[in-house]
Amino acid sequence: MCGIVGLFLKKKSQAPRLGALFSDMLGCMASRGPDSAGFAIYGATVPAGSLKLTLQHPDLAFSWESITADLERHFRTTVTHAVNSTHAVFVLRAGEAAIRRRLREAFPGVKIMSLGRRIEIMKEVGSPASVLDRFQVRRMRGSHAIGHTRMATESAVTTAGSHPFSTGQDLCLVHNGSLSNHNRLREQLRREGIEFQTDNDSEVAAGYLSSRLRRGDTLAGALQHALQDLDGFYTFTIGTRDGFAVLRDPVACKPAVMAETPDYVAMASEYRSLTSLPGIEKAKLWEPEPATVYSWNAQTRE
Repeated sequence: MCGIVGLFLKKKSQAPRLGALFSDMLGCMASRGPDSAGFAIYGATVPAGSLKLTLQHPDLAFSWESITADLERHFRTTVTHAVNSTHAVFVLRAGEAAIRRRLREAFPGVKIMSLGRRIEIMKEVGSPASVLDRFQVRRMRGSHAIGHTRMATESAVTTAGSHPFSTGQDLCLVHNGSLSNHNRLREQLRREGIEFQTDNDSEVAAGYLSSRLRRGDTLAGALQHALQDLDGFYTFTIGTRDGFAVLRDPVACKPAVMAETPDYVAMASEYRSLTSLPGIEKAKLWEPEPATVYSWNAQTRE
């Protein structure tokens, strides 16, 4: 069944509130996805030329310092990291392909959750409440966030299989639904150089959008192409470095509701996840239309 939420703050002054507002929204979706949860936060931007890298390892005692030392030797650059439970966020100056290659060679047990200049993705097995507490999401700040609570009906309950999925710099996606042509698309995208870590169809959808953006599409343009190329039923919520978007398939069989005020745009699988937001009683409320792209970006932010 699964539940998805997204929150885009229009005012920079609201950044300190993002974590608290978002936590209430995601926690409310626990009944739709009780076995695991995850989120992407778009927080502080690292300097140009640097990348922010979120890594995961299941062992709480894992030595993240060993990765810092290795990357500093390998790339001859300063590397910083901050640990958050089973995840750690690294910042360094190096190219994406080189970073991925080095981690694959030297630390094969470590998973890359996200990579970019702003994005941080964290996800784990367990109740949504436990995941929110584990990562202290209420304390996080930023401009926008998307999240997912999972009910695994056709696959194992694993951290890797949880959402969000990220296959390009600062891009991520959460998905409620199922794609029918993901195997064919996965092979096509691999030939283009898109890397996948799971067999999840949602990761293929993220890879497809990464491919379109690499070709020069805007986010809205990539989603228009998705309506032609992705078969199945879905509600997507997507985040980029400066943007936020929602798309439902042409049948729109998966639930979704949206709210907009002068301060924010919010999306959730059910209205009850929006009720904790400030000013919701005066918000514009609507159900997203089928096959219609809804998107916002930094130009709408004050």
